[in-house]
Amino acid sequence: MESKKALVLGCYGQDGSLICKSLLEKGYKVIGLAKAKINNNQRHVELNIQDDLEIVEADLRDLSTLTEVFNSNIPDEIYNFAAQSSVGLSFEKPIATIESIVNGTLNILEIARHSSFDGKLFFAGSSEMFGDTQIRATITHSQNPKSPYAIAKQASYNLVKLYRNIYNIKCVTGILFSHESPYRNKNFITQKIVNGAIKCSTNKKTQIRIGNMNVFRDWGWAAEYVEAMQLMLKAETMKDQIICTGELNSLEEFIKLTFEKLNLNYKDHITSEEILFRKTDIKYSCGDPEPITKDLKWKAKFHMNEVIDKLLEYQIKNN
Repeated sequence: MESKKALVLGCYGQDGSLICKSLLEKGYKVIGLAKAKINNNQRHVELNIQDDLEIVEADLRDLSTLTEVFNSNIPDEIYNFAAQSSVGLSFEKPIATIESIVNGTLNILEIARHSSFDGKLFFAGSSEMFGDTQIRATITHSQNPKSPYAIAKQASYNLVKLYRNIYNIKCVTGILFSHESPYRNKNFITQKIVNGAIKCSTNKKTQIRIGNMNVFRDWGWAAEYVEAMQLMLKAETMKDQIICTGELNSLEEFIKLTFEKLNLNYKDHITSEEILFRKTDIKYSCGDPEPITKDLKWKAKFHMNEVIDKLLEYQIKNN
């Protein structure tokens, strides 16, 4: 029996790297798509997958090249993570952010439509499109995007839904709440806190400047979330899902617990400075995991406490 084939767009990022590893372990042939090849990509080397997947160069915004890649591989499953993924950076580069997310999504959907693609497509959505969630967000929660990134993810989500309903394409969006791993970009606040706390443990004079600590998030473990994504494509009914833990904690709690695990008092090292606050910062962001548990029998095992343990363990071991 021939192996199933998966095309992973954005294969060098956190989620792309983790899903490549997961699919390879399941016996898939994996083709990774990236704007440019990176020899011995650090994430792939650490995950020991650098020799096991084929990397193809293509820009998601280049429809003709993307079509060639698609036609020469004809995958059973497509996972799209290729886009500018920083909320903060989206304010500095709104055009590039929106083009990479919206045009990229539209190009993939158009290729699927015109080729009568019979496989399945997963698109990475974001909780950012909801804005503040005073209650746990379900798929029908009101949407109030507060950044160019969030607006682009909202548009992508709506396009996927439209193509599924109008053209019967087997495509879904997994709306991802905050999910962490050692493979997160270093500019994310959780990486800054964990790495900063370790530095403080070896140099007691270390000081860390951050923005608003009074924001609340639903933090999960990325390696678990890529399993939920695959379950979404194996479901009998193509359905958008919220992928989250359902547990809400403040950034201050995340910081406090991280430092306590290293026998430190965060107040000795952390300074919250108003100049670093983001005007459109979302205060509360939490999802409702009950629908995905009911539909797909998936439930997050790791919550904030375990996530911090895993991040610290990795960084201490590899520093």
